[in-house]
Amino acid sequence: MALTQTLTPWDRLRSHWAAPTWLRTAHVVTGAPVALLALAVIGGLAAVSIIFIWTIVVPLVALPLMFWLLRHLTGLQRGRFAAFLSIEIPAIRRRQSTRNPIRFLYAEIRDPRTWRQLAYHLLAPFITGIGLFAMIVAWSGALAALTVAINYWTDRGTSEIEGWFMLTLAAALAVAGPWAARLICSVDEVAAVSLLGPSTADLLTERVESLRESRAEVIDAADAERRRMERDLHDGAQRRLVWLAMNLGMARTTLTDLPEPARQVIAQAHDEAKLALKELRDLVRGLHPAVLDEQGLDAALSGVAARSPVPVRLTVEVDRRPSPTIEAVAFFVVSEALTNVAKHAEAHEAFVTVRREGDRLIVEVLDDGRGGADPAEGSGLRGLIQRAGSVDGLITILSPEGGPTTIRADLPCG
Repeated sequence: MALTQTLTPWDRLRSHWAAPTWLRTAHVVTGAPVALLALAVIGGLAAVSIIFIWTIVVPLVALPLMFWLLRHLTGLQRGRFAAFLSIEIPAIRRRQSTRNPIRFLYAEIRDPRTWRQLAYHLLAPFITGIGLFAMIVAWSGALAALTVAINYWTDRGTSEIEGWFMLTLAAALAVAGPWAARLICSVDEVAAVSLLGPSTADLLTERVESLRESRAEVIDAADAERRRMERDLHDGAQRRLVWLAMNLGMARTTLTDLPEPARQVIAQAHDEAKLALKELRDLVRGLHPAVLDEQGLDAALSGVAARSPVPVRLTVEVDRRPSPTIEAVAFFVVSEALTNVAKHAEAHEAFVTVRREGDRLIVEVLDDGRGGADPAEGSGLRGLIQRAGSVDGLITILSPEGGPTTIRADLPCG
């Protein structure tokens, strides 16, 4: 059974002037000079920029300085909230700053977060000014009323009614002071959290960015695991199968004096070993081709083109290699596209072009087949779209009836 603690009137009275009250009062009192400092800095630099706008140079110096100081003034306000109210206002994640003042000024002007912070620093003097006035009226008024009451009581010629009235007024002001401090702090907190902290859009952007980074890490880890499996199979099972196929081939060639049933068993085992070796090589190549890591896209795609049943013209123009993950996606896009060409397109020739355009890797596969390719009707094209989408890439498929079919992959590689 839960125990409830009954608060006495003295407990309630004592909590009214406990430490949080004095911290709130200190928050209001210190907020006024900080707000006036921010107002002076912002107003002064803005005024200098307007007055000397004809010089062009002065605004280009004053405005970037104002926005730079705005960040530090915002940090000072966040520290005030943390110190006196134990309210942590999250800092807004900024883009990487530049030393070019014109670019910095352009970025700050376009950023809505800058204007929200500026709005708080322009609003804060009114909030803290009203709060400071209320604190002065409450506490100094209570002290003055108490002093007057004591003077009434010590003056024999004065009625006690006035003394009790002034004492009641002092008590009322002393009680109202903490309430006023709490009200002002609540208003200031709402304004600061709304204007100095990240907005809902900022939080969603950070969340999306975090998910994108997590997805990239998962994709890189999966690609690294495929490369490890490829190395293990190549160095382990594949070598053993090669050794087994060689021995069976030697036995098949040299042991000609064995009975016919035994020779048939050896021949069958040799054929099965070669088939298993071919399937294992296809599996290893499907996991992650080693030539892709060692020699890049040009060499890896040359092998894919050479193995294709349909003649392929390959053009690779990549002066700087993208990341291993992007290379792997581009390789599998071409490989799967050529597989679809061989199975379904009835094409006589295919063309593969890989080129880099700025921070994008463009992969195009064109065939002269019958067309009509539809991602909804096959898992191969859907797999291409999903694989490109895993790295924020885009697949475009143009395949009218009668052909030709063009599959274009636009992959980020910045």
